[in-house]
Amino acid sequence: MEAWLRGPIEGVPALLQPVAHALQQAREEAREIVRDFPADKLWARPAGLASAGFHLQHLSGVVDRLFTYARGESLTDRQQEAREAEGRPPASHGGAGDLLDAFDAQVDRALTQLRATPPHTLTDARSVGRQQVPSTQLGLLVHAAEHVQRHIGQLLVTVRVQR
Repeated sequence: MEAWLRGPIEGVPALLQPVAHALQQAREEAREIVRDFPADKLWARPAGLASAGFHLQHLSGVVDRLFTYARGESLTDRQQEAREAEGRPPASHGGAGDLLDAFDAQVDRALTQLRATPPHTLTDARSVGRQQVPSTQLGLLVHAAEHVQRHIGQLLVTVRVQR
């Protein structure tokens, strides 16, 4: 049963339930998609497209970055370095299980942030990136959810093609 059909996620404001459900659904689907996926194909780039490993890294990275902007903060040097490293196997612990565990932890942090977000602040202005592109807290949170769902779809196709 899909996450949104299981009822509200405890402590998350009603307006942010769709974001929480999308992140929870992505967490579950990512594990299902790469179950028994051959480790030697994780970083392969079929037809020059992004690897399954990239999509798994990017799931964590995009939630981390967009939720940082939603808090009204700038990215740290560590976040910038992680973004630049997406798509390359980590020097250590670059297996699918490690990448899934990192995404699980990121979703947990995101859910904590959603629980702490007062609904009256959702339309507060936020800026994105070095160019300070205007957005709102809600816009960033919703974009994080839809962006993650997009990459789950890309991960699914990449894995199916490689199987």
